[in-house]
Amino acid sequence: MLKSSLRAAGRLSSSIGHSRTYSRRQLIHNHIHLAQSIICPGSRIPTSLASSNGTIPRSPILRNFFHSGTSACQNVQPCLTAVKPGNVEVEESDSDSDVLVGGRESGDAFSAVELALDSVVKIFTVSSSPNYFLPWQNKSQREVMGSGFVINGRRILTNAHVVADHTFVLVRKHGSPTKYRAEVQAVGHECDLALLTVENEEFWEGMTFLELGDVPFLQEAVAVVGYPQGGDNISVTKGVVSRVEPTQYVHGAANLMAIQIDAAINPGNSGGPALMGSRVAGVAFQNLSGAENIGYIIPVPVIKHFIGGVEEKGKYVGFCSLGLSCQPTENAQLRAHFKMPPGKTGVLVSRINPLSDAYNILKKDDIILEFDDVPIANDGTVPFRNRERITFDHLVSMKKPNEKAKLKVLRDGQEQDLSVTLQPLQPLVPVHQFDTLPSYFIFAGFVFIPLTQPYLHEYGEEWYNTSPRRLCERALRELPQKPGQQLVILSQVLMDEINTGYERLAELQVKKVNGVEILNLKHLRQIVDNCDQENVRFDLDDERVIILNYNTAKIATSRIMKRHRIPSAVSGDLLQD
Repeated sequence: MLKSSLRAAGRLSSSIGHSRTYSRRQLIHNHIHLAQSIICPGSRIPTSLASSNGTIPRSPILRNFFHSGTSACQNVQPCLTAVKPGNVEVEESDSDSDVLVGGRESGDAFSAVELALDSVVKIFTVSSSPNYFLPWQNKSQREVMGSGFVINGRRILTNAHVVADHTFVLVRKHGSPTKYRAEVQAVGHECDLALLTVENEEFWEGMTFLELGDVPFLQEAVAVVGYPQGGDNISVTKGVVSRVEPTQYVHGAANLMAIQIDAAINPGNSGGPALMGSRVAGVAFQNLSGAENIGYIIPVPVIKHFIGGVEEKGKYVGFCSLGLSCQPTENAQLRAHFKMPPGKTGVLVSRINPLSDAYNILKKDDIILEFDDVPIANDGTVPFRNRERITFDHLVSMKKPNEKAKLKVLRDGQEQDLSVTLQPLQPLVPVHQFDTLPSYFIFAGFVFIPLTQPYLHEYGEEWYNTSPRRLCERALRELPQKPGQQLVILSQVLMDEINTGYERLAELQVKKVNGVEILNLKHLRQIVDNCDQENVRFDLDDERVIILNYNTAKIATSRIMKRHRIPSAVSGDLLQD
C-alpha cells in the first residue's frame, strides 16, 4: 500500500479506503446549506494526506478533513498495544474507562472480545474509480481493507467508503483462513454506511448477530473493534464518549449526528462496531489526525434510519432536507427588525431551494420558531437529552421521505402554523458520484459533460484555486431551478482539423444549442442528433460561439474516436430512455 506523511494537523480522516480532503471555507458552505464538497477518488497521494488505496480527496476548504487509509495515516499517534490470548490486540486510551456512567457499567474491552470474535469480519475490496478528465475509462484498480460486523437478517454492516467504486468484495471471519465472496446490497454515501450479503452458508456457521443499542451518554465507555493497520488480527480499543453533535461526514460531505470518542480509530477500523456492553453504540468511520486519540462513530439513530429505509424501500432512500439556508438571530437589533416578541426565539430564512416543498410555503425573511413543536433557539439549536443541545438539522434529517413536518413561523410579526413535506434534495452540481460511471457526449472532438465536483477535484489537491474559477463558484453556490437540471460544460477539445481554432473554448458552460436553452446533457445530445439544419450552433459562456457543418462534423466524430481509441461517443446512461 502507498503511504504518505500526513503533515497537516487537525484533519478528519475516515479509517479506510478513499481519502477525502476538505477545507474550513468549504465547511462553512456546508453549514449554511449552500454547498457541499467532496473529493473523488483516483489520484496519487499528495504529501499532505494518504489512504490505503493511494487515492485522495482534494477539497480546498475542508483541507483539515480526510479519510484515513488502510495503511497510511502515519501521523496518527498509536496507542499502547498489549497482546492478549486468542490473537486479540487490546488498545487502551489514556482515559479511565472502568467507571459507572448513567447507571450502566462501562464497556470493558475484554468483555467485548468474546462478543466480537464471532461477529466482526475483515473486508477486502478491489475498486476502480472513474477518470473524469477521460470519462470513457477508469483509473487503475486498487485494494483497500476495512472492518464490518454481522447484524440481523444475515447482513454485514460496514462503511460506504470501504466498498465505494467496488468491483470485487471479499470478507473473512476471525480465525478463518477462508475469504468469502460478498455482494453489496445497499450503499448510503451521505451517511457512510453499506450493507453486504454473503450467499455461502459456510460463512454464517457460528456467527453471532450484534444488536443495536442507544446513543451513549457523555463519559460512557465504548470499545471499538476492528482490523486496523499494524497487524492482521482483530483489535479492541477502548475509550469514552467525549461529544455528541452533528459533524461533517468526510466521505459524503453530509452534516449528520456523530459521536466523538477518545479511543484511537486507526486505518482499517472503518466499519467496525463501537460496543457498549453487549450492544452496538455506533460504527467507526473517521478520526481527527494530528490530535491525540480523537475518533468518530456513526450513532445508532443514523444507522437505524439507513437500515429502515433499505428495508422499507429495498434501496437507500437518503436523508431529508428542508432545502433552506438559515441565519441565526442572536443579534437583538435583527430580532427587533423582524418583530420577534420577547421570549420568542428562532432562525431567519435567507434562501430556499426552488425544488423543495418549502419553496411554495415559506418565504425569505420568515422566522422559524418551532420544528415539530420543538422550540428553536436563536443559534439554531434544540434541546437534546439532559442539558445538551444539538442543531435542529438533526430533527430534519431523521424524518422519512415524504413525511410532513410542522413549522411555527413568524411572518411580518404574525405567527403561523405551516406544514412542509420533506424530501432528500440533490444539489445542482453533485458533490460525489461513487459507484456511477460519468456521463459524456463527444461530437466533432468536443467532449461535453455535466459539471460535478469529482470533475473539479481532478485539478488536484488545491482544486479550489486551480480549477476554472467560474465553474468552481457555480458548483459551490448555485441551486437547481428545474428538475433534472445540469450544468453542461465543454470539458476539452480532441484536436482535429474540424475544430481547429476552437481549442481555447474548453472549460466553458454550454448555454444553448441551435438557439434552444440546454436543460441537461441528455437534452443537448437529443438536439444535436435531431439537427435538421446545415450547421449546428453552440452558445457558450462569455458569449462565445461554435459553428460546425453538421454532416462534416458527424464524419469527423468517427475519425476522432478511432484516433483516440474511444469505444463510444455516448456514455451508456444517455442511451437509456
